[in-house]
Amino acid sequence: MIAGLGNPGRRYSRTRHNIGFWVLDLFASRQKCPWEERKRFATIGSHVLDDTEVLLVKPQTYMNRSGEVVREIFDESDVPTESVIVVHDDMDLPFETMKLKKGGGAGGHRGIESILWELDSDRFLRIKMGIGRPEAGEQPEDYVLGAFPDEQAERLPEFLVRGAEALECILEQGIDRAMNLFNTRIRGEGEEAEQGATVKE
Repeated sequence: MIAGLGNPGRRYSRTRHNIGFWVLDLFASRQKCPWEERKRFATIGSHVLDDTEVLLVKPQTYMNRSGEVVREIFDESDVPTESVIVVHDDMDLPFETMKLKKGGGAGGHRGIESILWELDSDRFLRIKMGIGRPEAGEQPEDYVLGAFPDEQAERLPEFLVRGAEALECILEQGIDRAMNLFNTRIRGEGEEAEQGATVKE
């Protein structure tokens, strides 16, 4: 089960907070997985990859209630918590950096907080897509609900491709291999980030 987090509706469609939706949309497109509406709380797709059935979920309840959808579908799907993958934005990572992680806290992310509460477990996997931090004086809520500036928007498609490739790698080769290939080592200020060979947590 893969959940991409975001907010529904045209008002939020181009905001940083919706990068989880975009990665999952691209993954579905690459896998030729059709989306189908289910009830009114989620957009759902089903796909078979290497003999494994994969359920794709985009909660439509707004970010801070994402866990309600994830829990309901989780209960119906009868999969272990360790088989749940959540793709979401992360302000603590610079733009274009990625971190795959097993477990841990929410780091202030409302969608992850909701999932942690509803599942009563932190054992799901996360793909954290870095969006960078707001400028001094800008509220985090305004930042995540803002659009990427033009210069970042031009580079965004390649970043989304890496997110989709990370999902494919997890499903085909396992989380440990994917962490080695896609996690980004964050260097000191003024130095470029580097992909791969990250110490696992």
